Amino acid sequence: MTTLTEPRASRPLARTLRCAAAMLITLGVAPHAFAAGEVVLYTADGLENLYKDVLPAFEKKEGVKVAIVTAGSGEVVNRATVEKDSPKADVIVTLPPFIQQAAQSGLLQPYQSANYKNVPEIAKSTDGAWSTFVNNYFSFAINPDKVKPDPRTFDDLLNPAYAGKVAYSNPATAGDGMAVIILTSSLMGEDKAFDYLKKLEQSVKFHTKGTGYLDVLLSRDELSVANGDLQMDLDDAANGGLSLKPVFLSVKPGGKPTTFQLPYAIGLIKGAPNADEGRKLIDYLMSSEVQAKVPDIFGIPARTDVPLTGKNGEAVKQAITGVELIPVDWNAVMAKKADWVTRWKSNVIADSGKPLDVVKPKQ
Repeated sequence: MTTLTEPRASRPLARTLRCAAAMLITLGVAPHAFAAGEVVLYTADGLENLYKDVLPAFEKKEGVKVAIVTAGSGEVVNRATVEKDSPKADVIVTLPPFIQQAAQSGLLQPYQSANYKNVPEIAKSTDGAWSTFVNNYFSFAINPDKVKPDPRTFDDLLNPAYAGKVAYSNPATAGDGMAVIILTSSLMGEDKAFDYLKKLEQSVKFHTKGTGYLDVLLSRDELSVANGDLQMDLDDAANGGLSLKPVFLSVKPGGKPTTFQLPYAIGLIKGAPNADEGRKLIDYLMSSEVQAKVPDIFGIPARTDVPLTGKNGEAVKQAITGVELIPVDWNAVMAKKADWVTRWKSNVIADSGKPLDVVKPKQ
């Protein structure tokens, strides 16, 4: 298994250093020629521990190596878009609305895997272009050793105590970043949401290209609050040794904390150079065998016939107890996405001069 990736909080430092050269490739500093016969997976960050656990068995069975390129959700789609006339990837895993963007722009080749049959209709494309792979929830995160009491409302984040200690990922390049706009717009209305984000910007230190690196900054107390997602934050806390706690916010004091599902979705790249192995990889990742391992990384199986069980599954259930889940119309989000990014750049960050594409914590 070959991994080309940006740094991520749950990765031990030694492995991060070993990936330094590969990281430059991911960031577009140098081209990379994948080996003949490899199956290439472009994936949003957050699932590294799952891939490490399950892909060796696939490689052994199929006699093929899996090369992984990890980045923010929007970035992996952008990379595939640049390569559209000469695809390098076979399979892509990313968050909404970027998976819908990939489908609408013709990046995906419909494939009705037999293992999609137990995925709810609402959680997959009708034409087989994509399916939910790992269910998940949007969240914020804090360092529980440093931030007390927990923030409970969005207005709590405007407290001067958080000045210069807030960050969230760029909505143009990260699914979790776009989720900040989606949730605040859903709860406040679009205009009030952007007014809120403009106020919040006074406390924002910077914006990151992806979301995974925010966890290590929280753990180092370089940040107090950041965006994330439940699976990634719980996994980084348990398996990465980081001081992290996911939190869900409400609009007003005494209101219910609220979030929505933000799943990892999987699809086959149109014109994939190794499409046959790509289909086998999708079948394998959607198999009951692999789906049963999803709770190990605090994810929720996409298949309804695979239960959320075990110690980690119980931790997920406990984390979302009392949290209200709201539906999201992803088609409506896609229709708004470009305008939201433009409005965010012009109305929220404007001429702040803040970095928008931070890619790794300071060493």
